[in-house]
Amino acid sequence: MDIARKISRRDALVRGGAAAAGLALLPSDLAARLERLAPQEAVVPWLDVLAGGGRSNMLDWQALTSWVTPTEHLFRVSHYNQPEIAAQAWRLSVGGLVGRPLTLSLADVRARPRRETVCTIECGGNRGFGTFQGAVHNARWAGTPLAPLLQEAGIVEGGIEVVFFGADEGEEEIRGNTVRQNFGRSLSVPDAMDPSILLAYEVNGEPLPAAHGFPLRLVVPGWYGVASVKWLERIEVQATRFQGRFMARDYVTLRQEREDGVWVESSVGRARVNSMPARVTRDGSRYRVHGAAWGTDVARVEVRIDDGPWQPATLGEGQGDRITWTFWSLDWDRPASGEHTITSRAVSRTGEIQPAPEDPLIALKATYWESNGQVSRRIQIA
Repeated sequence: MDIARKISRRDALVRGGAAAAGLALLPSDLAARLERLAPQEAVVPWLDVLAGGGRSNMLDWQALTSWVTPTEHLFRVSHYNQPEIAAQAWRLSVGGLVGRPLTLSLADVRARPRRETVCTIECGGNRGFGTFQGAVHNARWAGTPLAPLLQEAGIVEGGIEVVFFGADEGEEEIRGNTVRQNFGRSLSVPDAMDPSILLAYEVNGEPLPAAHGFPLRLVVPGWYGVASVKWLERIEVQATRFQGRFMARDYVTLRQEREDGVWVESSVGRARVNSMPARVTRDGSRYRVHGAAWGTDVARVEVRIDDGPWQPATLGEGQGDRITWTFWSLDWDRPASGEHTITSRAVSRTGEIQPAPEDPLIALKATYWESNGQVSRRIQIA
């Protein structure tokens, strides 16, 4: 039996992030936002509107016009408490299998060479279910690179894993043992030496807000957001793979690889190629579809109207930058009146194609992590 056929279309759509319900929130201040567009241009609302409620810290796709996401619109996810940290008392320790353990104050960190980077961060569970559709942003971070700090500490022979611990903590039960643990994620030593990784103390030109990791957080471009540990206070190099909850027991993608029942579990890691139709604007009889693509080095974006052919979109801001999102648009001249479906797919420079919901990569996935399936939106043309 074809395993993919055993999964309902509804399940496939939800797992791929293409469920019609919950794709966007119709903002209550839509009229005011429309007035901020060019006088002759208007937004045509999507038909697939989430009915009621929604999360306050999710991206409003239909209002997406700024390439750099304003700080107040950055999504936020936490797993334990939100710690209250006094900047003067805070310290960052670097230890474990290093030749020169370090302890740094916030002033010490800020005195190190400064670097700014713009990068896109997406939650590993984004679009995994209907009410969680906007957990992605593109922000400007400032801080100091991680790699020189690790070099200064001197990783000794046998050190293979760099573990990052936040100040947030909670109780965990493991085989009848209740323990108190800090949030932790790890990178292999080669991955941790990526020069793009920052110890960030600013976002969009301002000190980190408490909800986003004040006073210091990790920013790991090109990886799902769980890798960018907030409220960072401890870095440890160890000789074994880190198997904490958020590496080995949670944030685990469970996927059936073959029809004979073989299941594979993998820890959420590098971001996958992704895209989303964000809004449609109208200027007289001319329409334009706008959207964003991210997750890797995007080579092109293709858009399909209804069951028509895939058409190349025009890439805009962010084109050629592998760690930011890329805005795209497609001119849609004189569409027929009635309901239409708009679907987008992104393609990376290495040939990775954003999968359709029925693709086994998505359809045979049992957990909602890494849901990068193509998204279809519905719209009514008068």
